[in-house]
Amino acid sequence: MPINEITQKVSDRYAKAASTGEQMCCPTSYDMADLKSFIPEEVLKISYGCGTPAGLKTVRAGETVLDIGSGGGIDCFEASRLVGPSGHVIGIDMTDTMLEIARKNAGVVATNLGYPASNVEFRKGMADAMPVEDGTIDLIISNCVINLAPDKRKVFREMFRVTKPGGRFTISDIVADQTVPQYLVHDADKWGDCLSGALTLTDYIAGMVGAGLLGIHLIESSPWQVIDGIHFFSVTLTGYKMPPAATPSPVRYATLRGPFNRVVDERGTAYQRGIPQPISLDDAVLLSHAPLADHFVLTANPVWLDQSDPRWTAVFPAQAPCVWQGYYALLAGPFVEAADDDHHVYHRGEPLEICSKTLAVLKTEGYAPHFAILNRAGQGVSGDAVTCSPDGGCC
Repeated sequence: MPINEITQKVSDRYAKAASTGEQMCCPTSYDMADLKSFIPEEVLKISYGCGTPAGLKTVRAGETVLDIGSGGGIDCFEASRLVGPSGHVIGIDMTDTMLEIARKNAGVVATNLGYPASNVEFRKGMADAMPVEDGTIDLIISNCVINLAPDKRKVFREMFRVTKPGGRFTISDIVADQTVPQYLVHDADKWGDCLSGALTLTDYIAGMVGAGLLGIHLIESSPWQVIDGIHFFSVTLTGYKMPPAATPSPVRYATLRGPFNRVVDERGTAYQRGIPQPISLDDAVLLSHAPLADHFVLTANPVWLDQSDPRWTAVFPAQAPCVWQGYYALLAGPFVEAADDDHHVYHRGEPLEICSKTLAVLKTEGYAPHFAILNRAGQGVSGDAVTCSPDGGCC
Protein backbone atom coordinates (compact mmCIF):
# COMPACT_ATOMS: atom_id res chain seq x y z
CA MET A 1 0.00 0.00 0.00
CA PRO A 2 1.52 3.41 -0.95
CA ILE A 3 2.62 5.60 1.96
CA ASN A 4 0.35 8.49 0.99
CA GLU A 5 -2.61 6.11 0.86
CA ILE A 6 -1.83 4.79 4.35
CA THR A 7 -1.54 8.32 5.71
CA GLN A 8 -4.85 9.42 4.17
CA LYS A 9 -6.72 6.35 5.42
CA VAL A 10 -5.42 6.86 8.96
CA SER A 11 -6.33 10.56 8.89
CA ASP A 12 -9.82 9.78 7.56
CA ARG A 13 -10.32 7.13 10.23
CA TYR A 14 -9.48 9.50 13.08
CA ALA A 15 -11.50 12.35 11.58
CA LYS A 16 -14.52 10.04 11.46
CA ALA A 17 -13.93 8.94 15.05
CA ALA A 18 -13.80 12.57 16.18
CA SER A 19 -17.17 13.21 14.51
CA THR A 20 -18.96 10.05 15.64
CA GLY A 21 -17.40 9.47 19.06
CA GLU A 22 -16.15 6.02 18.01
CA GLN A 23 -13.91 4.42 20.60
CA MET A 24 -10.59 3.69 18.96
CA CYS A 25 -8.17 0.88 19.45
CA CYS A 26 -5.68 1.52 22.13
CA PRO A 27 -5.68 0.85 25.89
CA THR A 28 -5.64 4.06 27.96
CA SER A 29 -5.13 4.79 31.62
CA TYR A 30 -6.05 8.47 31.97
CA ASP A 31 -7.33 9.73 35.31
CA MET A 32 -10.47 11.17 33.75
CA ALA A 33 -11.86 12.39 37.07
CA ASP A 34 -8.81 14.63 37.48
CA LEU A 35 -8.68 15.79 33.86
CA LYS A 36 -12.39 16.71 33.86
CA SER A 37 -11.57 19.47 36.34
CA PHE A 38 -10.03 21.59 33.56
CA ILE A 39 -10.38 19.80 30.16
CA PRO A 40 -13.77 19.97 28.35
CA GLU A 41 -15.73 16.80 27.72
CA GLU A 42 -15.51 17.35 23.96
CA VAL A 43 -11.76 16.70 24.18
CA LEU A 44 -11.93 13.86 26.66
CA LYS A 45 -14.37 11.79 24.61
CA ILE A 46 -12.05 11.68 21.57
CA SER A 47 -8.85 10.95 23.48
CA TYR A 48 -7.02 7.86 22.23
CA GLY A 49 -3.76 6.48 23.47
CA CYS A 50 -1.89 3.59 25.02
CA GLY A 51 -0.30 5.41 27.95
CA THR A 52 -0.11 8.72 29.78
CA PRO A 53 3.26 10.22 28.77
CA ALA A 54 2.39 13.73 29.97
CA GLY A 55 1.34 12.53 33.40
CA LEU A 56 4.35 10.39 34.36
CA LYS A 57 6.29 13.11 36.20
CA THR A 58 8.25 13.79 33.02
CA VAL A 59 7.06 17.37 32.44
CA ARG A 60 8.80 20.20 34.31
CA ALA A 61 7.71 23.75 34.97
CA GLY A 62 8.78 26.31 32.37
CA GLU A 63 9.67 23.77 29.67
CA THR A 64 8.82 23.73 25.98
CA VAL A 65 6.96 20.47 25.25
CA LEU A 66 6.11 18.99 21.86
CA ASP A 67 3.28 16.47 21.43
CA ILE A 68 3.52 14.38 18.24
CA GLY A 69 0.02 13.51 17.07
CA SER A 70 -1.82 15.74 19.51
CA GLY A 71 -5.34 14.79 18.37
CA GLY A 72 -8.00 16.57 20.39
CA GLY A 73 -5.33 17.96 22.71
CA ILE A 74 -5.67 15.95 25.92
CA ASP A 75 -1.94 15.39 26.44
CA CYS A 76 -1.11 18.97 25.42
CA PHE A 77 -3.58 20.32 27.95
CA GLU A 78 -2.21 18.08 30.68
CA ALA A 79 1.30 19.28 29.77
CA SER A 80 0.02 22.85 29.83
CA ARG A 81 -0.98 22.44 33.45
CA LEU A 82 2.39 20.89 34.33
CA VAL A 83 4.67 23.40 32.58
CA GLY A 84 2.74 26.29 34.12
CA PRO A 85 2.04 29.68 32.53
CA SER A 86 5.76 30.26 31.88
CA GLY A 87 6.05 27.09 29.79
CA HIS A 88 4.99 26.42 26.22
CA VAL A 89 3.31 23.44 24.56
CA ILE A 90 3.16 22.65 20.83
CA GLY A 91 0.85 20.02 19.42
CA ILE A 92 1.16 18.76 15.85
CA ASP A 93 -1.45 16.70 14.06
CA MET A 94 -2.35 15.88 10.46
CA THR A 95 -6.15 15.75 10.89
CA ASP A 96 -8.08 19.01 10.45
CA THR A 97 -11.06 17.81 12.50
CA MET A 98 -8.83 17.08 15.49
CA LEU A 99 -6.99 20.39 15.16
CA GLU A 100 -10.26 22.31 15.05
CA ILE A 101 -11.46 20.73 18.29
CA ALA A 102 -8.11 21.24 20.03
CA ARG A 103 -7.81 24.90 19.01
CA LYS A 104 -11.39 25.64 20.00
CA ASN A 105 -10.79 24.34 23.52
CA ALA A 106 -7.33 25.83 24.16
CA GLY A 107 -8.76 29.06 25.53
CA VAL A 108 -11.25 27.20 27.72
CA VAL A 109 -8.45 25.15 29.29
CA ALA A 110 -6.34 28.27 29.91
CA THR A 111 -9.26 29.95 31.67
CA ASN A 112 -9.91 26.84 33.76
CA LEU A 113 -6.23 26.78 34.79
CA GLY A 114 -6.31 30.49 35.66
CA TYR A 115 -3.76 31.44 32.98
CA PRO A 116 -3.90 34.94 31.44
CA ALA A 117 -3.60 33.32 27.98
CA SER A 118 -3.20 29.86 26.52
CA ASN A 119 0.34 28.51 26.48
CA VAL A 120 -0.62 25.83 23.92
CA GLU A 121 -0.54 26.11 20.13
CA PHE A 122 -1.59 23.51 17.58
CA ARG A 123 0.14 23.18 14.21
CA LYS A 124 -0.86 21.08 11.23
CA GLY A 125 1.94 18.76 10.21
CA MET A 126 3.28 15.25 9.83
CA ALA A 127 5.33 13.32 12.36
CA ASP A 128 8.02 12.71 9.73
CA ALA A 129 8.22 16.41 8.74
CA MET A 130 7.50 18.40 11.87
CA PRO A 131 6.82 22.14 11.57
CA VAL A 132 9.17 22.83 14.47
CA GLU A 133 12.51 24.65 14.59
CA ASP A 134 15.79 22.82 15.21
CA GLY A 135 16.89 22.33 18.81
CA THR A 136 13.96 24.09 20.48
CA ILE A 137 12.19 21.34 22.45
CA ASP A 138 12.94 20.27 26.03
CA LEU A 139 10.59 17.27 26.03
CA ILE A 140 8.79 15.32 23.33
CA ILE A 141 5.69 13.34 24.23
CA SER A 142 3.57 11.14 21.98
CA ASN A 143 0.72 8.76 22.69
CA CYS A 144 0.08 5.79 20.39
CA VAL A 145 0.90 7.76 17.24
CA ILE A 146 4.33 6.85 15.87
CA ASN A 147 3.14 3.31 15.04
CA LEU A 148 0.76 4.99 12.58
CA ALA A 149 3.63 6.61 10.65
CA PRO A 150 4.71 4.58 7.60
CA ASP A 151 8.38 5.72 7.90
CA LYS A 152 9.21 5.67 11.58
CA ARG A 153 12.95 6.23 11.07
CA LYS A 154 12.15 9.63 9.60
CA VAL A 155 10.04 10.37 12.69
CA PHE A 156 12.93 9.46 14.98
CA ARG A 157 15.31 11.64 12.98
CA GLU A 158 12.86 14.52 13.29
CA MET A 159 12.66 13.94 17.04
CA PHE A 160 16.43 14.24 17.28
CA ARG A 161 16.46 17.36 15.10
CA VAL A 162 13.94 19.39 17.10
CA THR A 163 15.16 18.39 20.57
CA LYS A 164 17.62 20.56 22.46
CA PRO A 165 20.95 18.98 23.43
CA GLY A 166 20.21 17.45 26.81
CA GLY A 167 16.51 17.21 25.96
CA ARG A 168 14.48 14.04 26.21
CA PHE A 169 11.34 12.20 25.17
CA THR A 170 8.66 10.11 26.83
CA ILE A 171 6.46 8.30 24.33
CA SER A 172 3.83 5.58 24.57
CA ASP A 173 3.26 3.28 21.61
CA ILE A 174 2.22 -0.17 20.44
CA VAL A 175 4.92 -2.69 19.47
CA ALA A 176 4.86 -6.37 18.56
CA ASP A 177 6.80 -9.39 19.79
CA GLN A 178 7.53 -10.46 16.20
CA THR A 179 7.56 -8.94 12.74
CA VAL A 180 4.07 -8.08 11.53
CA PRO A 181 3.33 -10.14 8.37
CA GLN A 182 2.53 -8.53 5.04
CA TYR A 183 -1.16 -9.50 5.07
CA LEU A 184 -1.58 -7.28 8.15
CA VAL A 185 0.76 -4.56 6.88
CA HIS A 186 -1.51 -4.12 3.85
CA ASP A 187 -4.76 -4.21 5.81
CA ALA A 188 -5.95 -0.58 5.87
CA ASP A 189 -8.29 -1.07 8.83
CA LYS A 190 -5.54 -2.56 10.97
CA TRP A 191 -3.42 0.61 10.51
CA GLY A 192 -6.08 2.64 12.26
CA ASP A 193 -6.25 0.00 14.96
CA CYS A 194 -2.55 0.51 15.84
CA LEU A 195 -1.67 -2.95 14.51
CA SER A 196 -0.31 -2.98 10.97
CA GLY A 197 2.27 -0.29 11.58
CA ALA A 198 3.67 -1.79 14.78
CA LEU A 199 7.39 -2.53 14.79
CA THR A 200 9.05 -5.10 16.98
CA LEU A 201 10.48 -3.61 20.16
CA THR A 202 13.96 -4.37 18.78
CA ASP A 203 13.38 -2.39 15.59
CA TYR A 204 11.57 0.43 17.37
CA ILE A 205 14.43 1.12 19.76
CA ALA A 206 17.06 0.53 17.07
CA GLY A 207 15.41 3.24 14.99
CA MET A 208 15.75 5.68 17.86
CA VAL A 209 19.38 4.81 18.48
CA GLY A 210 20.08 5.10 14.76
CA ALA A 211 18.72 8.65 14.87
CA GLY A 212 21.13 9.53 17.70
CA LEU A 213 18.82 9.15 20.70
CA LEU A 214 20.40 7.28 23.62
CA GLY A 215 19.73 6.08 27.16
CA ILE A 216 16.48 4.53 25.98
CA HIS A 217 14.64 2.69 28.72
CA LEU A 218 11.26 1.35 29.72
CA ILE A 219 8.84 3.21 31.97
CA GLU A 220 5.73 1.05 31.63
CA SER A 221 4.48 -1.90 29.60
CA SER A 222 1.22 -3.80 29.33
CA PRO A 223 -0.21 -6.51 27.03
CA TRP A 224 -2.87 -5.43 24.57
CA GLN A 225 -3.98 -7.88 21.87
CA VAL A 226 -2.97 -11.20 20.37
CA ILE A 227 -3.75 -11.63 16.69
CA ASP A 228 -2.74 -14.78 14.79
CA GLY A 229 -0.13 -15.54 17.45
CA ILE A 230 1.40 -12.05 17.34
CA HIS A 231 1.46 -10.30 20.69
CA PHE A 232 0.88 -6.55 20.50
CA PHE A 233 1.72 -4.64 23.65
CA SER A 234 1.99 -1.09 24.87
CA VAL A 235 5.30 0.40 26.00
CA THR A 236 6.22 3.80 27.36
CA LEU A 237 9.85 4.64 26.65
CA THR A 238 12.13 7.49 27.69
CA GLY A 239 15.46 8.54 26.23
CA TYR A 240 17.74 11.51 25.56
CA LYS A 241 19.51 13.66 23.04
CA MET A 242 22.78 13.63 24.92
CA PRO A 243 24.44 16.98 25.65
CA PRO A 244 28.09 17.53 24.64
CA ALA A 245 30.61 16.04 27.04
CA ALA A 246 31.82 18.53 29.62
CA THR A 247 35.55 19.09 29.70
CA PRO A 248 37.39 18.54 31.83
CA SER A 249 35.59 15.76 33.70
CA PRO A 250 37.08 13.83 36.61
CA VAL A 251 35.27 10.62 35.62
CA ARG A 252 37.55 8.11 33.90
CA TYR A 253 36.24 4.72 35.07
CA ALA A 254 32.86 2.99 35.45
CA THR A 255 32.27 -0.07 37.60
CA LEU A 256 29.08 -2.05 37.14
CA ARG A 257 27.32 -2.55 40.49
CA GLY A 258 24.69 -5.04 39.28
CA PRO A 259 22.26 -6.72 39.56
CA PHE A 260 23.24 -7.74 36.04
CA ASN A 261 26.37 -9.85 35.81
CA ARG A 262 27.37 -8.21 32.53
CA VAL A 263 25.95 -5.48 30.28
CA VAL A 264 26.71 -3.79 26.96
CA ASP A 265 25.68 -0.14 26.59
CA GLU A 266 24.37 1.60 23.47
CA ARG A 267 27.88 2.69 22.48
CA GLY A 268 28.99 -0.95 22.46
CA THR A 269 31.08 -0.85 25.66
CA ALA A 270 30.88 -4.00 27.79
CA TYR A 271 30.99 -3.94 31.58
CA GLN A 272 31.50 -6.87 33.96
CA ARG A 273 30.10 -6.50 37.45
CA GLY A 274 32.69 -5.34 39.96
CA ILE A 275 35.46 -4.68 37.42
CA PRO A 276 36.37 -1.05 36.58
CA GLN A 277 36.16 -0.18 32.88
CA PRO A 278 37.98 2.82 31.35
CA ILE A 279 35.44 5.13 29.70
CA SER A 280 35.43 8.20 27.46
CA LEU A 281 33.91 11.57 28.31
CA ASP A 282 30.89 10.72 26.15
CA ASP A 283 30.49 7.41 27.99
CA ALA A 284 30.52 9.29 31.29
CA VAL A 285 27.70 11.55 30.09
CA LEU A 286 25.61 8.56 29.03
CA LEU A 287 26.18 6.61 32.24
CA SER A 288 25.35 9.61 34.41
CA HIS A 289 21.75 9.68 33.12
CA ALA A 290 18.87 7.79 34.69
CA PRO A 291 18.46 4.90 34.95
CA LEU A 292 22.02 3.91 33.99
CA ALA A 293 23.51 5.91 36.86
CA ASP A 294 21.89 3.57 39.40
CA HIS A 295 23.90 0.63 38.02
CA PHE A 296 27.38 2.15 38.02
CA VAL A 297 30.03 3.66 40.24
CA LEU A 298 31.71 6.48 38.28
CA THR A 299 35.17 7.43 39.52
CA ALA A 300 38.42 9.18 38.61
CA ASN A 301 40.45 6.13 39.59
CA PRO A 302 39.63 2.42 39.13
CA VAL A 303 37.38 0.94 41.84
CA TRP A 304 36.81 -2.81 42.21
CA LEU A 305 33.68 -4.14 43.91
CA ASP A 306 32.94 -7.52 45.47
CA GLN A 307 30.16 -9.04 47.54
CA SER A 308 31.47 -7.43 50.71
CA ASP A 309 30.90 -3.95 49.27
CA PRO A 310 27.34 -2.61 49.88
CA ARG A 311 27.36 -1.09 46.40
CA TRP A 312 27.67 -4.55 44.79
CA THR A 313 24.25 -6.05 43.96
CA ALA A 314 22.97 -9.38 42.66
CA VAL A 315 19.78 -11.43 42.61
CA PHE A 316 20.36 -15.18 42.47
CA PRO A 317 17.66 -17.67 41.46
CA ALA A 318 16.10 -19.94 44.03
CA GLN A 319 17.79 -23.32 44.43
CA ALA A 320 14.64 -25.26 43.64
CA PRO A 321 12.85 -26.87 40.69
CA CYS A 322 11.19 -24.53 38.21
CA VAL A 323 8.10 -24.64 35.99
CA TRP A 324 7.63 -23.52 32.40
CA GLN A 325 4.47 -21.40 32.27
CA GLY A 326 4.70 -19.68 28.88
CA TYR A 327 6.47 -16.51 29.99
CA TYR A 328 8.86 -14.54 27.79
CA ALA A 329 11.06 -11.62 28.84
CA LEU A 330 12.00 -8.71 26.60
CA LEU A 331 14.87 -6.50 27.71
CA ALA A 332 13.77 -2.91 27.06
CA GLY A 333 16.85 -0.94 27.95
CA PRO A 334 18.93 0.91 28.76
CA PHE A 335 21.36 -1.84 27.65
CA VAL A 336 21.55 -3.55 24.28
CA GLU A 337 22.66 -6.78 25.95
CA ALA A 338 22.63 -8.00 29.53
CA ALA A 339 23.35 -11.23 31.42
CA ASP A 340 21.99 -12.38 34.76
CA ASP A 341 23.49 -14.86 37.26
CA ASP A 342 21.65 -17.86 35.84
CA HIS A 343 23.17 -18.22 32.36
CA HIS A 344 20.64 -16.02 30.54
CA VAL A 345 21.78 -13.44 27.99
CA TYR A 346 19.11 -10.94 27.03
CA HIS A 347 19.25 -8.96 23.77
CA ARG A 348 17.19 -5.79 23.78
CA GLY A 349 13.73 -6.30 22.36
CA GLU A 350 14.12 -10.01 21.64
CA PRO A 351 11.73 -12.36 23.50
CA LEU A 352 13.49 -14.98 25.62
CA GLU A 353 11.52 -17.82 27.17
CA ILE A 354 11.95 -17.93 30.94
CA CYS A 355 10.98 -20.37 33.67
CA SER A 356 9.24 -19.59 36.96
CA LYS A 357 12.54 -19.06 38.81
CA THR A 358 13.78 -16.53 36.29
CA LEU A 359 10.42 -14.77 36.31
CA ALA A 360 10.79 -14.34 40.07
CA VAL A 361 14.27 -12.85 39.56
CA LEU A 362 13.07 -10.42 36.89
CA LYS A 363 10.27 -9.21 39.14
CA THR A 364 12.73 -7.97 41.77
CA GLU A 365 13.46 -4.29 42.19
CA GLY A 366 16.77 -4.21 40.34
CA TYR A 367 15.52 -6.06 37.26
CA ALA A 368 11.80 -5.28 36.92
CA PRO A 369 12.08 -1.74 35.47
CA HIS A 370 14.01 -3.04 32.46
CA PHE A 371 11.78 -5.87 31.24
CA ALA A 372 8.46 -6.30 29.48
CA ILE A 373 6.95 -9.70 30.31
CA LEU A 374 4.57 -11.54 27.97
CA ASN A 375 2.82 -14.86 28.27
CA ARG A 376 2.45 -16.83 25.05
CA ALA A 377 0.66 -19.81 26.56
CA GLY A 378 -2.71 -20.11 24.87
CA GLN A 379 -4.28 -21.89 27.82
CA GLY A 380 -3.40 -23.00 31.31
CA VAL A 381 -0.05 -24.76 31.63
CA SER A 382 0.18 -27.90 33.73
CA GLY A 383 3.75 -29.01 33.17
CA ASP A 384 5.74 -30.70 35.92
CA ALA A 385 8.54 -28.96 37.76
CA VAL A 386 12.02 -29.56 36.34
CA THR A 387 15.50 -29.10 37.73
CA CYS A 388 17.78 -26.49 36.21
CA SER A 389 21.27 -27.75 35.52
CA PRO A 390 24.43 -25.63 35.90
CA ASP A 391 24.84 -25.48 32.11
CA GLY A 392 21.43 -23.85 31.70
CA GLY A 393 19.66 -27.07 30.73
CA CYS A 394 16.12 -25.94 31.47
CA CYS A 395 16.55 -22.21 31.11
